[in-house]
Amino acid sequence: MFIAIGQLHFPAGPRWFFDQMNAWMQSRMVGTLRQPELIYMGLGKAIMPGKDVYSLDAKLTDQLTPRSAQELDIVGVGFGPTNLALAIAIEEYNGTRPVEDRLSAKFIDLKKEFSWHTGMLLPDSTMQISFLKDLVSLRNPTSCYSFVNYLHERGRLSDFINLKTFFPSRREFHDYLEWAAKRVSVPVSYGVSAQKIEWQNGRFALETSRDVTEASRSETLFARNVVLGLGYRAALPENIVPSKRVFHNQHLVSNLEAVPNREKKRFLVVGAGQSAAEVVAYLHERFSDSDVHASLRRFGYSPSDDTPFVNRIFDPQSVDEFYTAPAELKERLLHYHWPTNYSAVDADLINDLYRLEYDETVSGKRRLHIHRTTVVENISDHVDGVSATISDIGGRHQSELTFDAIIFATGFTPFDLRDLLGASIDIGSGFKRDLPVVNRDYSIDLPNISGRIYLNGGVQHSHGLTSNLLSNVAIRSSEILEAITADAHHEAYEQSHAKRTTVGAI
Repeated sequence: MFIAIGQLHFPAGPRWFFDQMNAWMQSRMVGTLRQPELIYMGLGKAIMPGKDVYSLDAKLTDQLTPRSAQELDIVGVGFGPTNLALAIAIEEYNGTRPVEDRLSAKFIDLKKEFSWHTGMLLPDSTMQISFLKDLVSLRNPTSCYSFVNYLHERGRLSDFINLKTFFPSRREFHDYLEWAAKRVSVPVSYGVSAQKIEWQNGRFALETSRDVTEASRSETLFARNVVLGLGYRAALPENIVPSKRVFHNQHLVSNLEAVPNREKKRFLVVGAGQSAAEVVAYLHERFSDSDVHASLRRFGYSPSDDTPFVNRIFDPQSVDEFYTAPAELKERLLHYHWPTNYSAVDADLINDLYRLEYDETVSGKRRLHIHRTTVVENISDHVDGVSATISDIGGRHQSELTFDAIIFATGFTPFDLRDLLGASIDIGSGFKRDLPVVNRDYSIDLPNISGRIYLNGGVQHSHGLTSNLLSNVAIRSSEILEAITADAHHEAYEQSHAKRTTVGAI
């Protein structure tokens, strides 16, 4: 018997079995199956002539399981818009490749189902980026996962065109994301959390946990590449303890429903950015019998800069310019263009709130109260409300009030990746001043490991402002996928070159 390199045709037997096995074996350049003499290199076992493949020992058939069923090419942690865009890119990549060249992938997410900032899906809130910056269009304008195709399938394309806008409502864009998440073929496991990533035997071992009623079930996923799309966690000021009356705006809608009672008819919103202003407007409209107070550290709401020249900082081409910039220039660019997205409010919303405040001044029925250059201190929960002191930063005056709820719209902060990386992963050169050292292809710089951990977001310090937003998810996913496939092709070449020197007659 000898090992034959190349695809053969079989006169008998289950075609799918031989096709799958040939694809798996050829991808590792170890040979192909043939009838009636069958042999597989590397297992120390042979399928002998006349043996029915369906009656093979279960242990042997487990050994013959393709690598993609045991060791994934890609495992993704988190399944928000960023990794959803990557899953779509993987599906479309596999659709153009022969079976043996396709990538195996799986994603996990802590949430029970797909969702994206559902706590802030407020009436009349709109996206602040063009619908063309969807999950795919900048990478593949003809993709069936585009926002335009979503509108077509929902029967609203003409109606949307008549709106004459680039900015869909936040609710509609969330529906688009849900629609894409439901139809993508790459497997996703919801309700699963990532516990630890270790490096074992030339591959990553991702320890996961799933809560099942009162018990917890663990599973380990093995992969050559890990892509982290962790998103961000709500940031509360120091010493603020969340409760049913004190909470972050991240889960605004559900938290408002859980407020015990509204005896005080008064709310307080802390923050000066877009979310804070939206919460103020929402509370004022929904609770028409209540006063809404807003505490701002600055003099007033500042407008976001969405002018076209400045908006170029979100273009895919700008990532290269930012990444190659010296550290001092990076810091300066972030400082210059911070108002494009942070601590800034859409100008129309600012005007609406100002007009609202002015009209109430004219009528003498004040419900909106803006406390400029102030901080909130001495928060204390009570049975019938939560009290707080609103103090002028200059120490000139203060007021003590009791509210039904205090909402902190104080932004988000990235997760510390080091909490997820196990002891087997040497991060000595992978972090600098608590920030990951990230290569241009979004992989963490881990020179002692042949596998790659990619950051699908959370790399503002290295790749610029666009890395935290939806603006570049399509292109970033494409670049991560290109890096993974390039590594895979290089590995396949190295393996095939080595095996060609050792495969011969038996």
